[in-house]
Amino acid sequence: MPLPREHRYTSEDYWNLPEGRRAELIDGQLYDMAPPSRMHQKISGGLYRTISNFILERNGTCEVYAAPFAVNLDAEDKDWVEPDISVICDPSKLDERGCNGAPDLVVEIVSPSSRRMDYFRKNTLYFESGVQEYWIVDPDRERTTIYRYQHDDVPVIIPFTEEARVGIFPGLTIQISELLK
Repeated sequence: MPLPREHRYTSEDYWNLPEGRRAELIDGQLYDMAPPSRMHQKISGGLYRTISNFILERNGTCEVYAAPFAVNLDAEDKDWVEPDISVICDPSKLDERGCNGAPDLVVEIVSPSSRRMDYFRKNTLYFESGVQEYWIVDPDRERTTIYRYQHDDVPVIIPFTEEARVGIFPGLTIQISELLK
């Protein structure tokens, strides 16, 4: 839910939020972010380790970042989001503030307060900004919805008990139920 205010927020407002307050800037509106649950953190940590280890074992150049990590999707200071996991394969997009432009892979882990944002608003935002692959990991529904935008618009829905193929990394599959053990 956007925070009430009569004017549109800017990247300056985003970067000047009080210490410890997390929000995302989308289309001039600031959206507060709830603290993550233990389950959320367990999934996020497992995904980060699995993807990072895959890249390291292959001497890859992509970099993996877990939230909080600022991503300026349009590279024009308009939309700032903090995906749960961001994978960036173009080092020129990275600076001290975070990522300027679309990551190659974005993962959002759904919480009750973020459901509509993750499935609808961010899906459109990530597609339009040039993200190649978007995962929506939904602990309540025990499934992962995967959009591979570079191939088509049809999502693939994978139960947590099945392996999900990471499209940007041939050979990498992740089974969410294994991360939860």
